[in-house]
Amino acid sequence: MTQLERLNYLISYLLAEQARYSDIEIPRNTSDKKRLLRSLMNVRPPRKVSAEFLKIQDEYLREETRQKGITNARDLTPVRGKLCLWQGDITTLKCGAIVNAANSAMLGCFVPCHGCIDNAIHTYAGVELRAECAEQMRGGSEPTGSARVTMAYNLPCDYVIHTVGPIVGGRLTDTDCELLADCYKSCLKAADDNNIKSIAFCCISTGEFHFPNERAAEIAIDTVEEYLPKSKIERVIFNVFKDSDLEIYKRLLASRL
Repeated sequence: MTQLERLNYLISYLLAEQARYSDIEIPRNTSDKKRLLRSLMNVRPPRKVSAEFLKIQDEYLREETRQKGITNARDLTPVRGKLCLWQGDITTLKCGAIVNAANSAMLGCFVPCHGCIDNAIHTYAGVELRAECAEQMRGGSEPTGSARVTMAYNLPCDYVIHTVGPIVGGRLTDTDCELLADCYKSCLKAADDNNIKSIAFCCISTGEFHFPNERAAEIAIDTVEEYLPKSKIERVIFNVFKDSDLEIYKRLLASRL
């Protein structure tokens, strides 16, 4: 089966799952098809799916990631000690675990093709990830600052560590800062508890949750450096996507040399 045939199969399967999608026509353009598939995966609630669907989905997603290009964390040059700085798509990073900035429901982003990291991670991991998250949560709500570990499924990393960062609605408070530090501590401890030797952190809470980027980076670096001496973790990657975050981390890491 070609990649296009897989794409068509997956779209047709997901459209057939729910009657309300029966009037949606499959686009002819491949990029539009990919966008439709992502949207259908994003809005799909956790439910059983056929073994054939999973097989084809897994083949499709792994090929998509292969085509984007996979970066091995072992090939990154540390800025100092165990710390690395890398700009790129975290869903293409091969390492022990990547950190997902999740919401309290811990089921992934349900907004079609939303630009948040939660959406991207769930999209390229596949529908199995939401199913595992639902099994762990059982309808509950995850406290801010805690962390949960799941398998990574079709991502090149081994695990995903999900954490809920603080939402900043106005002036930044000491409590906001403490909760963000708790996110980093909880993720690091989860990595140690699961014998995960390398972990990649996204910029937790700085997107949709509006935590100031500069202060968030300071907390991230300080918390990680304080934790590492008592840890078995061999490598920590600060993953950034925006140029502005790259400059912040470069400056802060250089100032601590």
